[in-house]
Amino acid sequence: MSGTATFYDPKGEGFASLGHGIIDPDTEQLIDIASGEIVTANIISIVKGENGNPGKIQGSIEGEPTIGKIYKNTPYGIYGHLTNANSLFIDSNKLYPVALRNEIKLGDATMISTLQNGQTKEYSIDIEKIYVNNNLDNKSMIIRITDEELLNKTGGIIQGMSGSPIIQNGKLIGALTHVMVNDVTLGYAVFGELMVKNLY
Repeated sequence: MSGTATFYDPKGEGFASLGHGIIDPDTEQLIDIASGEIVTANIISIVKGENGNPGKIQGSIEGEPTIGKIYKNTPYGIYGHLTNANSLFIDSNKLYPVALRNEIKLGDATMISTLQNGQTKEYSIDIEKIYVNNNLDNKSMIIRITDEELLNKTGGIIQGMSGSPIIQNGKLIGALTHVMVNDVTLGYAVFGELMVKNLY
């Protein structure tokens, strides 16, 4: 699974990450995992996306130390326990409460992404649609990238950005899950409350 660590609970030391889940190629079902590891990756380059051909973050994990153990693989994320939180460059001064879905509003929000090693940044997005009653999958919202800097760097949503946390009004409201291939500025996001419910 490749993607972005979405959030970390400093009290229980649990983490959630979202990317491309581990699926059995024969049954197309998520695999129940007994164990796994989370490691950091070095970003080598960015392949800019375009409509019909999403881009990607290219990276390497060779020689990177294990920073956590994975214990659960779900439609709402990969969950585990961190053993070396310092490797994630977590800013302990930035703690976000989790918004309930009925607190989320259409309009302006930001998405936190890492496009350079060790550097995270907030980028402007727009919440275009909210599926308030959806509990069946991780397509809770439709978002659009509006930040000119991010559009210049990536063209929109690219592979490797899955799991990027979304912030609105000082709260974690969700995480990026999918890109829409025909318009790479558009994508889906999952509610943060659904991810948190699966943490422990």
